[in-house]
Amino acid sequence: MAAPTAGSGGEQDQFWPLPKFYFSVDIGDQTDLPFQEVSGIDTGAEIIEYRHGNSRVHSVIKMPGLGTGSDLTLKKGVFTRDNTFYEWITKINLNTYERMTIVIRLLDETGSPKVTWTLANAFAKQVTCTDLNSQSSEVAVETIVFAYEGLSMESA
Repeated sequence: MAAPTAGSGGEQDQFWPLPKFYFSVDIGDQTDLPFQEVSGIDTGAEIIEYRHGNSRVHSVIKMPGLGTGSDLTLKKGVFTRDNTFYEWITKINLNTYERMTIVIRLLDETGSPKVTWTLANAFAKQVTCTDLNSQSSEVAVETIVFAYEGLSMESA
């Protein structure tokens, strides 16, 4: 990994980190959905601890176990005639839900994807309506939370 050097912006483009405000989200067959915020893209592993009885070391051995990940949280503005979140959660209540693939792309200034995260076997598990406040002038924002089973990442 090269260190940033002095020079013009064009010469330094490869050294500047990508901004996080330009991204796209695809859920199932719906593409480029207008989300305000995305969080919960992470993966890890459970830790298995083991120590045999005649070990002279007074600590446990730690080994990686099953993979883990958190839930994906997406936030977007509330629009009239847009009940997509509630339709997804209603399907779960009827036990007829469909698992979906969610693709999140971090884009550069030209709109080309530079980092792509793909979440497998996702399904909606919670929808939170916006809070309401008669003394606020904020935008109404709703939240949907997805559980997912696998995460892969690709860099361009």
